[in-house]
Amino acid sequence: MKDNPHQSHPQITARLRRAHGHLAKVIAMLEEQAPCSDIAQQLFAVEKAIVKAKRVLIHDHIDHCLSSDRESSGPDIEDFKTITKYL
Repeated sequence: MKDNPHQSHPQITARLRRAHGHLAKVIAMLEEQAPCSDIAQQLFAVEKAIVKAKRVLIHDHIDHCLSSDRESSGPDIEDFKTITKYL
């Protein structure tokens, strides 16, 4: 495994596993014809978990991969533009 400064990856993985569980629940609820309001609530949980995981990933990338104290001459502006379009 390569040296990785992304200490947030285990946290992101945990969030995505929770989202995966919520999504599996949504599918089961649809198959069981659960009330739409209950399904919507579970979908909301999936959405929030994914949005939070994405935000943490992007902020971590900015902090660790685009910081000006890297070995290069400065932060990679194109990489910054690319990653921030996903916010």
